[in-house]
Amino acid sequence: MYSVFEIFKIGIGPSSSHTVGPMRAGRAFVGGLKEAGLLDRVTRLRVELFGSLALTGRGHGTDRAVLLGLMGEDPETVDPDSVPRRFAAVTETRRLMLASQHPVVFDLGEDLLWHRDALLPRHSNGMRFTALDAADRVLRSEEYYSVGGGFILRADEPDDGGGGRLREAPYEFASAKELIDWARRDGLSIAELVWRNECSALPPDGVRSGIDRLWEAMCACIAHGLHASGELPGGLRVRRRAPELYRRLSQLSEPGPWTHMDWLNLYALAVNEENAAGGRVVTAPTNGAAGIVPAVLYYYRNHHPGANDEGVRTFLLVATAIAVLYKMKASISGAEMGCQGEVGVACSMAAGGLAAALGGGNDHIEHAAEIGMEHNLGLTCDPVGGLVQIPCIERNALASVKAVNAARLALAGDGHHRVSLDQVIATMRQTGLDMKRQYKETSLGGLAVNVVEC
Repeated sequence: MYSVFEIFKIGIGPSSSHTVGPMRAGRAFVGGLKEAGLLDRVTRLRVELFGSLALTGRGHGTDRAVLLGLMGEDPETVDPDSVPRRFAAVTETRRLMLASQHPVVFDLGEDLLWHRDALLPRHSNGMRFTALDAADRVLRSEEYYSVGGGFILRADEPDDGGGGRLREAPYEFASAKELIDWARRDGLSIAELVWRNECSALPPDGVRSGIDRLWEAMCACIAHGLHASGELPGGLRVRRRAPELYRRLSQLSEPGPWTHMDWLNLYALAVNEENAAGGRVVTAPTNGAAGIVPAVLYYYRNHHPGANDEGVRTFLLVATAIAVLYKMKASISGAEMGCQGEVGVACSMAAGGLAAALGGGNDHIEHAAEIGMEHNLGLTCDPVGGLVQIPCIERNALASVKAVNAARLALAGDGHHRVSLDQVIATMRQTGLDMKRQYKETSLGGLAVNVVEC
């Protein structure tokens, strides 16, 4: 079973699969060299990127992320402001400090290879690391896959989706039906069931403080995004809109008929503009969809009468359960499922989490989550210029509004519904498999092609 602390990870933008995952993979490879006593023998390193990583990696900062990982940096603790300077230093000196302690030759033009027309067998987001000695002999070569949400798999590992920290969870479920049946049998809400699973690995105080830390990181991201300004990097000349919208909303003497929607839009824009700028965000469950859960949750906490911190924890616990279902039964990777696997999943998570925080029962939660995905089915991932900006930033804002509406529709009923969450997850998976490759985070189709042509 996956933990709330695996579904939600603190990292840097702009992409969980193309930035966070590759950084973790580079760090893991160097860690393996160090454990094997090979690090001091390495004189040169070769990095190869395949598939979607190669096609959109430049716009997603994959090259920078890989180098930072090889330096020993972790996505949660790396200083985002230091990234451009450190990348420039490697470019200029052609030297890379492995694990922050061992220098090797590294020429970006020769040692970082972009295989745009090739794929590794298990996933579109593949990468290969090769360490060489002074005689140009291979000391170690390993392949990794970034499978969405910052999760990584080594090629020789079982296909478990990149891990699972709750090895002794009392409630294991592989479907929404199993989840609800477990909860019904023991008289639990979904949040209470997930809480008990989390407490199988950490004491209650540790779980509570960990969830609160995630929430604090989300709030900090929104706060920073509300006050930052200027253009986003990458060449599209996209200007940050959150600060101006925040100024206008803050000056309103009284709310208008659409003000609630404006605030939701604002919070999502703030997060995703931070993500596009390479700032610190929380994968929820990915970076490309990082604005939806925080926007809906922030709106609940700051605009809904009666909202409290316990409601925030309930929201995130339930959102975790929903994300686990998608990760186990389909995928949260845009390179596999298109944007329905990122924004669609995040919308489903936020809808179910909000329904729970507002007092909905387990059937209401399942219905809200189902609505959130049903109306995102077929959503393509076609980032213009390979950047997580157009249409990604606005798409998070629209999905945040959709998530609130999904929760309200579910709570207006008695919990009974015709389409189950399991059915919509199966449909999402099949739709993703049927989707053409150019619509799955390659920037080879859709807006990515037509905006440039126009």
